[in-house]
Amino acid sequence: MKMPIMELNTSATPFLLTGFVGLEKAHHWISIPLSVVYISILLGNGILLFLIRVDHNLHEPMYYFLALLATTDLGMTLVTMPTVLCVMWINHREVSHGICFLQAYFIHSLSMIESGILLAMAYDRFIAIRNPLRYTSIITNIQVLKIGVGVFMRGFVLILPPILPLYWFSYCRSHVLSHAFCLHQDVIKLACADITFNRLYPVVVVFSMVLMDCLIIFCSYILILQTVMSIASEEERSKALNTCVSHICCILVFYVTVFGLTFIHRFGKNVPHLVHIIMSYIYFLFPSFMNPIICSIKTKQIRGSILQLFSLSPPRT
Repeated sequence: MKMPIMELNTSATPFLLTGFVGLEKAHHWISIPLSVVYISILLGNGILLFLIRVDHNLHEPMYYFLALLATTDLGMTLVTMPTVLCVMWINHREVSHGICFLQAYFIHSLSMIESGILLAMAYDRFIAIRNPLRYTSIITNIQVLKIGVGVFMRGFVLILPPILPLYWFSYCRSHVLSHAFCLHQDVIKLACADITFNRLYPVVVVFSMVLMDCLIIFCSYILILQTVMSIASEEERSKALNTCVSHICCILVFYVTVFGLTFIHRFGKNVPHLVHIIMSYIYFLFPSFMNPIICSIKTKQIRGSILQLFSLSPPRT
């Protein structure tokens, strides 16, 4: 008995992206703040990567993890915003199946990667405060590289199973998506196929991984706080806490938006669709926009490098 052969869906009917429904006439005006945020994200994360690359004082594991975070934020923005701005600027709404699925793959992969990087940064702070004497022997450059590769592999591999079937599904329903970018949950609603696996997998695997990352980070900071509170010197206690401030802020920015968007999608059926759209943009843009600002304000070494870059302080030796 011959097994059925799965054939790649070569449907010529493209998907149609959607901007702000009901506000189409205002798309040009809406694109102005989006463009400003987009450019700010590119500049902010780009400058952060440049500083970490050229300033030898920032050639430490803590800043390498920040570089990974900035790279992920840049990737998320570069993957998402081109289709958004095409819809806003020139009303170009059509997107081919292949490009759409690839965009969805990178969006969801990079989200998981960012969660993994925040977890790695928590591990870095945990070792630095709980076991400072062995920090340099545990968190080496090679170890940072291995952690980075592992985090990226986890994100890219775990997202493959629900994305690959999209190429073989037939799409006989409306081809109109609900955002100006492609998301897995939007695409499967249009498929005329058994999508049970695609519905269950993200909930069971992807969401559980992000939730697990969040719980581990939370537990690590409980232990970090216990260690800091046991330090006799108030000055040393304050110094130890200050090294964690920027990371804690990045964690709050990311996970509050993640769980906020999840809550709206799962339980906000009666919430206007415009709120869903706005929350999606906040989720994709706000962490990428805020992370370089947080790092610049809350991290003394990076703040000093920025001042030096713009010749506002004498060169450091």
